[in-house]
Amino acid sequence: MGCARVELELPDQLWGELTRIAQALGLDPLRQAIPGAIADWIARRREELDDRDPDSKYFVNQALDELLAKK
Repeated sequence: MGCARVELELPDQLWGELTRIAQALGLDPLRQAIPGAIADWIARRREELDDRDPDSKYFVNQALDELLAKK
């Protein structure tokens, strides 16, 4: 599976919350929590789009589907 590299700048407060929650769940923030958070965001947006027009569902690419399946 291919990968894309993304550089993020997060406010200190958001980074602190991400780190706190990831540690509580036993996750490494960079390697596990961030991709999981992105996958969750995509799933929520996908549901919103599906709710708007169920006859014209939005589908993400195969790589993102595989990432969501790993959750």
